[in-house]
Amino acid sequence: MQETDLRVAVLGAGTIANAHLEAIQSTQGLTACAVVDVQPEKASQFAKLFNIAAFTDYRKMIIEEKPDVVAIALPHFLHKETAIFAAEHGCHLMIEKPMALTVAECDEIIKAGRRADIRILVGHTQHYIAENIQAKRMIQSGELGKLVMIHDVRHLNYFQASRPQWFLEKEKSGGGILANLGTHSIDKIQWLTDSTVRKVNSSVSHYGARGDVEGSGMIYLELSDGIPATIVQSGYLGASRNETEIIFTKGMLKLVTGNSLWMSRGGSYEKLDSLSLAKPFELQYADLLTAIRAHSETSCPPEYARGVIAALEAVYLSAETGKEQFIHQAVM
Repeated sequence: MQETDLRVAVLGAGTIANAHLEAIQSTQGLTACAVVDVQPEKASQFAKLFNIAAFTDYRKMIIEEKPDVVAIALPHFLHKETAIFAAEHGCHLMIEKPMALTVAECDEIIKAGRRADIRILVGHTQHYIAENIQAKRMIQSGELGKLVMIHDVRHLNYFQASRPQWFLEKEKSGGGILANLGTHSIDKIQWLTDSTVRKVNSSVSHYGARGDVEGSGMIYLELSDGIPATIVQSGYLGASRNETEIIFTKGMLKLVTGNSLWMSRGGSYEKLDSLSLAKPFELQYADLLTAIRAHSETSCPPEYARGVIAALEAVYLSAETGKEQFIHQAVM
């Protein structure tokens, strides 16, 4: 007997909502049922496009529609309250990263999920991108020898006019470029190495044209297996860049996430053939669906996402105090 499709509602009708709804539409076993946004015209636009219901109140939607899964694609400061309400009504969760503003908020979501016995996947998309998967396989294979260090660089105009203002207000976003893009880098480095961050030193600057968040940051971190890594990010004007250099004893990889993977065995970098995989959002939803059907854990559970926020909190504390910070990854 064929199992009934799980009904999915998306909270938030921003740009990323389209990727969620397209992935839901493409995932066998899932069907979109509703979209929610405080701006009715935005909700209506997606509702018409995907033939689903539109709401401006997520509580009303959950009570009336009774979705099986709720995808939270809202400003960071709304993650905790919406996740807990949805969990209390028996909804499985797809939560955009970062999971929440603080470790304490992550703990509240984890507790709510356990009480409701629901599955939660936090959307750290780095785990589902073809080039990243290929790079991780090469690290694990030992083909290029022992892993020595990682250098991750990300530059873009973070203060561009099109960026919503809430991103630039620390109380709502949790921070600036490091909270938004730095968490991608922390996650990527941890996931690639199957390790966790154990200590950090960091420095940030605040020269943004608007808001009260940092516009750049430099992080030196050490992983639990002793591997050192650096993260360098600038949100000021300049040449855009998104590269991760992975250095081994017998060569190097240059990972351009979402674009390509390159390898050097002593000479110039040579481009590797790409893996052919489904889109990252489709892989995320397939992962969540499998966990729901099997009553098992997702491959990106909330406990892992909590660890990324713990590392981010240590980064900001190091920048504030000028002191190295050690991270305790134990889950509540």
